[in-house]
Amino acid sequence: METKLRTIAKALTWQVLGLAVTGALAWFHTGSLVTALSFALSTAASGLAFFFVHERLWARVSWGMSRRHV
Repeated sequence: METKLRTIAKALTWQVLGLAVTGALAWFHTGSLVTALSFALSTAASGLAFFFVHERLWARVSWGMSRRHV
């Protein structure tokens, strides 16, 4: 089990990597740095929101969950 701080660090570095890749691809395709940054930031924000909703919906599904016996 990892610490919460490690999990947060991993999530942040993953998000930064995603922003960089999306921004670079958008810049390559559009030729506009402003458009690329706008696209990268909007996809990051929407991805975060949809991931949260996705996780909350999956939290309601019991399929595939193991039951812990204490």
